Parts: sequence; C-alpha cells; structure tokens
Amino acid sequence: MQVYVVLMVVLVVAGTILDMMHKKSAKYFFENAKKAQQNATRSVGGGEKVGIAVKTLANEVLTSGEFANPQRRMSHLLTMYGFIIFAVFTAILIFAYPAATDAPAILPLLWHLGALMLAVGGYWFWFVIRVDVSAEGNPWYRVERADLFILSLLATATFAILWSLTQGAGAIGWLFFVLFLAATTTLFATVYWSKFAHMFFKPAAAYQKRLTRADGSAENLPTLTRDDPEQQQRHSMELLRDAPMDMGLGIKREAPNHY
Repeated sequence: MQVYVVLMVVLVVAGTILDMMHKKSAKYFFENAKKAQQNATRSVGGGEKVGIAVKTLANEVLTSGEFANPQRRMSHLLTMYGFIIFAVFTAILIFAYPAATDAPAILPLLWHLGALMLAVGGYWFWFVIRVDVSAEGNPWYRVERADLFILSLLATATFAILWSLTQGAGAIGWLFFVLFLAATTTLFATVYWSKFAHMFFKPAAAYQKRLTRADGSAENLPTLTRDDPEQQQRHSMELLRDAPMDMGLGIKREAPNHY
C-alpha cells in the first residue's frame, strides 16, 4: 500500500505536468503576469504583496469565498476539506501505522469523517447543484468527460466507506476493497483529462487577480466605468446617464428553475 500511495503521487505530478504542457497554462500565466506588470500604474511593495497573499489564502483558498451561491460554496468546502482529511489520514495510517492494531482510535475516526464529508459534498453537488442536463436536451444518464473527476471522487469515497463497513465479511469486503482501489486509481491516473490539476492553479490565479487590482493593471482589461463623469457624457450613455448605479438583481432575482 505504501508503494501504491507513492505511485499515485507520481501519477498526479506527471498528469499535472502533462496538463501544463498541453494547455500551456503555465506559459500563459507568466506571460499574462509580465504583461500586467508592464501595464501597472503603481508599484506594489513586499508588505502589500504579503497582505494580498494572506487575503487570497483566507478567501479563495480556505473559505472558497469566490462562490456567490451559498449552497455551491458549502458543497465545495465539504468536498475539499473532506478530500484533504481523507487523503492525509490515509497516508498517516499507511506510513506511520502499517499494522492496523497500532493506530490510535482517533485516526480511523478522522479517516471516516473525511470520507463522509467528501461523499456528502460530492453527492450534494451531483444531484442538487450540478447543471440540469434536461435543460440542455440531454438524457439524465449522459456522462461527459468533464464528469470524470467528480464521479471518480464519489466512487472513491463511497467504496472506501463500504469497504470499511464490510471488513471481515469475506468476499464482499474484498470486492469493495478492489472497487475502492479501482476508483482511486482512476481519480489519480486521469489528472491529465480531469479538472484535478486546477486546484494547483486556482490559488496562483486568484493571487494574480488581486495583484492586478492593486497595481492598477486590472487584468489588462478596460477600467472605464459608468460612474466616471467623462463616461457619462458619451452619446452611448445617454439613456443610462441618470440611472442608479445599483439597478437591482436582474437575472439573479430568482433561481433558474423553469426547465
């Protein structure tokens, strides 16, 4: 099992590198950062950069504050922290306590807690929050390649729990163990084709976005706004000149449930 865990780590690293090479995401990131630096209107000091990094860690990374939908945010947090707890305590149990009887009782409990959090968050997303495929004219059972990540994640958590409940039950226990390994292998071996690698880019992208706001480069996008007096005098702004800046919820007034 120790060799297996190391192999899974190698697969994640290899899949992430291949993903970066194929999508040229790292090249794009550094070129975009360089361009933003050239368009900056002010310099950002080291202390301010540390503050931006702390805000990014607290908001986008630890609390997923970028999600406007509270249900989507809670589902994401359950899935994320469940996966982290599950993976960490799997590694601890396998490497620090290879003999099952040596492990303190709290470690298996935390392992189960992580698996349950992962399952709850994942199934919540799949059955409640995920885009309604019927709205797109597709059958409910249609599965796209983009679903590979969440489905292998759900299978990993589900079969882990079932294997735990059936240990010592003979063939059924071994069956769930094999299915657990198959799901885990699929999760880590398909990084190149799934969205697994995005978790490594997300913090860097969020930090860069905050940095461009601080230095005035604004992600290399136009900074003209409707509340600018000069912009209000433009002919195209005539109908909106006296309109309030806050014009209501618009399409966010109600949830899209008219499929």
